[in-house]
Amino acid sequence: MVDQKKKTTFLVFFFFFMLLLESTLEQQISSSFTVEKSALLELRSSLGLRSRDWPVKGDPCLNWNGVSCDENGSVTNINISGFRRTRIGNQNPRFSVDSLVNLTRLTSFNASRFSLPGPIPVLFGSSLLTLDVLDLSSCSIIGTIPADLSQLSRLTVLDLSKNSINGTIPLSLTSLQNLTILDLSSNSVGGSIPASIGALSKLQRLNLSHNGLSTTIPPSLGDLSALVDLDLGFNDLSGSVPPELKELRNLQTLVIAGNRLAGTLPPDLFSSLSKLQIVDLRGSGFNGVLPSRLWSLPELKILDVSGNQFSDVLPFTTVSFDSTVSMLNISGNMFYGNLTLLLRRFRVVDLSRNYFEGKVPEFIPNNASLSNNCLQEAMNQRGLSDCTLFYSEKGLTFDNFGRPEQKKKHNSPWFRGKNIVIVAAVGGSILVMLILILLPITVSFCVRRRNRSSNSTHSRGRHNGVGPLPPDEVLTSRGGEGGVSINFASLGSSFNYQQLLNATKEFGDSTLIKKGKSGDLFKGVLETGIQIVVKRISLESTKNNEAYLTEMDFFSRFAHPRIVPFLGKCLESTTHKFLVYKYMPNRDLPSSLFYKINSIVDDGLKSLDWITRLKIALGAAEGLSYLHHDCSPPIVHRDLQASSILLDDKFEVRLGSFSKACHQENNGRPRKISRILSRLSQSSQESVPGSSSGTATCAYDVYCFGKILLELITGKLGISSCEETQFKKILSEILPYISSQEKEPVTNILDQSLLVDEDLLEEVWAMAIVARSCLNPKPTRRPLMRHIVQALENPLRVVREDNSESERFRTTGSSRGSSSSGRVFGSWRQSVSDPVAAGTSSLLSQAEGLTRSGGATGSSARGSSRGASSRRSMKDV
Repeated sequence: MVDQKKKTTFLVFFFFFMLLLESTLEQQISSSFTVEKSALLELRSSLGLRSRDWPVKGDPCLNWNGVSCDENGSVTNINISGFRRTRIGNQNPRFSVDSLVNLTRLTSFNASRFSLPGPIPVLFGSSLLTLDVLDLSSCSIIGTIPADLSQLSRLTVLDLSKNSINGTIPLSLTSLQNLTILDLSSNSVGGSIPASIGALSKLQRLNLSHNGLSTTIPPSLGDLSALVDLDLGFNDLSGSVPPELKELRNLQTLVIAGNRLAGTLPPDLFSSLSKLQIVDLRGSGFNGVLPSRLWSLPELKILDVSGNQFSDVLPFTTVSFDSTVSMLNISGNMFYGNLTLLLRRFRVVDLSRNYFEGKVPEFIPNNASLSNNCLQEAMNQRGLSDCTLFYSEKGLTFDNFGRPEQKKKHNSPWFRGKNIVIVAAVGGSILVMLILILLPITVSFCVRRRNRSSNSTHSRGRHNGVGPLPPDEVLTSRGGEGGVSINFASLGSSFNYQQLLNATKEFGDSTLIKKGKSGDLFKGVLETGIQIVVKRISLESTKNNEAYLTEMDFFSRFAHPRIVPFLGKCLESTTHKFLVYKYMPNRDLPSSLFYKINSIVDDGLKSLDWITRLKIALGAAEGLSYLHHDCSPPIVHRDLQASSILLDDKFEVRLGSFSKACHQENNGRPRKISRILSRLSQSSQESVPGSSSGTATCAYDVYCFGKILLELITGKLGISSCEETQFKKILSEILPYISSQEKEPVTNILDQSLLVDEDLLEEVWAMAIVARSCLNPKPTRRPLMRHIVQALENPLRVVREDNSESERFRTTGSSRGSSSSGRVFGSWRQSVSDPVAAGTSSLLSQAEGLTRSGGATGSSARGSSRGASSRRSMKDV
């Protein structure tokens, strides 16, 4: 009985104790929640976050974007990536996050792409000891990396990339033993890479690229056995590659491009790196041969060793690899010998600026870059003396481009006399042909020179005779005896040679972007931190002299959001001139159509999505439309190709390469004498569809723009820059799949790396029709650029009902929306004042004619009333 009373008393006591404990816990949780909500409200105020993201009356754990809580209501994750500040917050943005110290269970703070101007607060290292993830990328941070961050012992991800951080990498940072990702790329960090960084045994991605790091690569990096992504590109590293890197058995990405490394690669460097997918060694000063294992890595997707001094032959192999997403760039080296079956493995190939010889095999893709080699029957190859000297220095015999050796001359008097007769006959024939060919060219040149001479007195920026001009700012242009002085003093900034030398690392190979016809392009960084592109122009060629004067004259007159910003020039040298432009982060279209990504989950070669490609096409069309329709007289670009389309960080288009730009001759209408002479010369030379009787017309730009559209649709690099004979072959393969009646055939030419749904496929189809109309062999039947802009703004309206009487366009429905049916391009009649001669029908009817004739002039039976009008207009012209 006594025991029963004791049990009852104990149970009653325990019950009351649990009630008291529960009440206490509820009070603590409530108190904790109140403290954390107050901290979040204070953070909301200090950062200027909008109420739509963090509403004051809402529950932070349930209604606030980017806020996560645990089961007890404590905040564990804050993600304000990409958030926008309020109007008041934008007036005084600060890195003010002091209230975070009250969030005692916070494990992740992500503020990427949210402006936090100022240095990293000390509290991150002293108070937020529970953090696992700290992402402050693209936050406009300045100052140095706090050494106190080493106290975040639980940290697994530290991303401080794309800021303005300077100083050095703190040694204490290498004590973060749990780090899996360390990204300090795209800052101004200097000094050396700490050798103790090799102790971070759990590290999977290390990205220190695009900084000012110097000294050698520490061998201790070989201790990072878990490393997946190693990116040390574009620093100032010197020395050689340590053999210890071969211990990184899990490595998938190796980037050490753009440094000052030298010597040969260790022969067994890639012996155990079987998981490598991306290898980027470009512009690093290496020489010797590539390790043989590199060519047979089973998962290799991208291999870029361009701009080095490697000298080797390609191995012979018949191994079959999956080549759907692979790229090879070995340009700017000294590879030689024949092209082998190894190249079948790669989808995109750049072999330019080497010494390959022999015939070009059929398995080489059409988009391959083969220029500046010693290949047979290929365009733009090196000279015989250059190729012969290279092979003789290696103790080899050059194949003389496959030509038979010259036979010994015959000394017979009879033979010599016979030769004289033959030479005289051939010479007379050639003379007649030269007269027929050169006469129209001479007349055209005289007309052009007269136009330039008359226009020179009306040009902006010309010398007005008021006061003397600095010697380096006064240049002589063509036209008129003795030339006309042009004052470029007010055109951009004036740089001195030493500034550009420092900015481009003495114009070294590591900063070389590419070698162009009018000059070599180098990337540079000014002392102010501004990234630039410098064009170095050699004056050894009179052609280059005229080209850079043309380009400077263009930028002195014209500026537009679709034209690359011109920053300045350096004209003090007598042998070279330098033009300076703003650097475009995404370079040009060929460099960005297929691009590299850095991701632990999916590294490899990625393709621009269709929306971005359409954006690029529209941007380029807007730039050309400005030149053709907003400039008076119209400006013809004349050098439009994919490499002329530059892309900023948001893939907005900036047109470049204006060294050939000029006013449209005679407002696009050929003179009668030009037409007569053109007919005389047609029997002796093949006409180029892109040209218009040899004159510079806007229709030629439209033709080139059509090539670029095909490049965007098919993903075949080099279409816009290939020779006309090669392009005709490509066009004959593409045109049969562009039909106005059905869209499915276009999938046969569509870039296979594009993923498009039904709605997007209709846009691809419409753009293909636009491209086909731009490529009409008759210049006068190509559309105007302003009409092309309208078409690309709403491509679905290009697809119309098959009704030649009404020529109305239909809207087929798009995921991005479309307005009601109506005419987009009007009647396509053009007055005689239009830059392109009058007489063109709708895009679709032009394309139909092009298809029916197999690339030749199409029939004008469709839409007879318009065709008649067009013919009458042409007759009037």
